[in-house]
Amino acid sequence: MSIVDAMAKEMTVIGHLTELRKRLIIVLLVFLASMSAGFYFAPDILAWIKRTSHTTHIEWNVFGFTDGLMIYLKCALIVAIFFTLPVLFYQTWKFVRPGLTEQEAKNTFWYVPVSFFLFLIGASFAYYIVFPFMIQFMSSINQSLGASEVYGMDKYLTFMFNTVLPVSLVFELPLIILFLTRLELISPRMLRKSRKKAYFVLVIIALMITPPDITSDLLVSVPLILLFESGILISEWATRIEKRKGLQNVGLENQS
Repeated sequence: MSIVDAMAKEMTVIGHLTELRKRLIIVLLVFLASMSAGFYFAPDILAWIKRTSHTTHIEWNVFGFTDGLMIYLKCALIVAIFFTLPVLFYQTWKFVRPGLTEQEAKNTFWYVPVSFFLFLIGASFAYYIVFPFMIQFMSSINQSLGASEVYGMDKYLTFMFNTVLPVSLVFELPLIILFLTRLELISPRMLRKSRKKAYFVLVIIALMITPPDITSDLLVSVPLILLFESGILISEWATRIEKRKGLQNVGLENQS
């Protein structure tokens, strides 16, 4: 490699790193701004959670001097994740955009809103369906012990956060499968052959994020399996489109 080629390659790497730094700074600024807004609106967020909670009959308490600060931090983090995710998806697309053709850029741009939409669906499903079942199950165990239910706000929000976030992220599965199919890293045939292993992994994930209750386990594992099956259908659809484009390109080359 000549000195000129080496310098050109180094400049290319520096350019990529500079662009990556720019995108990361934008995401970080949005995250910090969202965190600040979350701190400001924390009382309103807590009031909304309390109204929509299935434990409205139970008083929330704090058990330490730092609990209030941690509660504000969790509210701010919820707001920051909500507003930063679409920006993160968009900035990721902007970073890889120069390496894509015009058609590829158009085909991948819709990943940004769809990924955020899937995240919102997963968060809604987790908060309004999965989380109440988990609360009900845990509460029934506590009541069977004859214990009085007195919950700490910090513990409640941590439990909610640890339930909603994993389920929300898992709802991105069909889009991830489509993305990997487009990169030709996986194929519909490969997905069908690994179906049993995938089911096993998804059930394990469901068991990890739900209490040891068959209803809650089914409530999470069944949608995860359906998401995987929908991912197979999407993968087959994407493969057919790519084959069709390949045949069209071959036909155009033969005509020329």
